Amino acid sequence: MATLGELERAMMDLLWESNDAATANELREKLAQREDSADSKGLAVTTVLTVLSRLEKKSLVERERDIRPHRYRAVTSRAEHTAELMHEALGTANDREAVLARFVGSVSDTEAEMLRRLLGA
Repeated sequence: MATLGELERAMMDLLWESNDAATANELREKLAQREDSADSKGLAVTTVLTVLSRLEKKSLVERERDIRPHRYRAVTSRAEHTAELMHEALGTANDREAVLARFVGSVSDTEAEMLRRLLGA
């Protein structure tokens, strides 16, 4: 799974937060409104389109081509994406048990209880 750059992550955050598809101009405006995204001020729509194209190639967004301007939406939820990243990272480990033990040992008590509940233990 491809890693995300800062602008890619900011756009994915916007798409994950919304249930609706968005145009490049709508995403550009939303990025400009974000206080924590000072780099997005004055962002050209062509830059946004380039980033969206990269995200589409990474299979993270899909483009609705039926209408103009095209609209973009996230292919999966943030939770699904994060779970895929975790699974991929675990898949690269030589000792999966050691990695899982280290991970479980680093979670909070609340998260450990959540894991127990999810595992049915």
